[in-house]
Amino acid sequence: MGDNRLQSLFLSGKFGIFLSTMKTMHCTISGLVQGVGFRYFVLTRARMLGLRGFVRNLYTGDVEVAAQGGDGTLSDFLKELRMGPRSAQVQKVRVEWLDADDMYNNFEIRA
Repeated sequence: MGDNRLQSLFLSGKFGIFLSTMKTMHCTISGLVQGVGFRYFVLTRARMLGLRGFVRNLYTGDVEVAAQGGDGTLSDFLKELRMGPRSAQVQKVRVEWLDADDMYNNFEIRA
């Protein structure tokens, strides 16, 4: 697609809503969240919602999640993170909202 075609799509609003509401949510989840399938749970939910970003275990025993998407979708995802899989016991979710300046290509589990 040529630059002129992309520019007209943006100006016509076809992509404008997506860009204006795109956010990044950075979370640290505490509790019994390692060794219970939490990362796979996050990966599955994020991909179902069409989010981009990553999930990884931290040396502290917490799990870190960075996700990009629309405001409403991220809010739905946050509800899922607060519940977690049945085998987990989420005690605390710290959330930081950022502008979507770094772009992720997909959602992945990182080491």
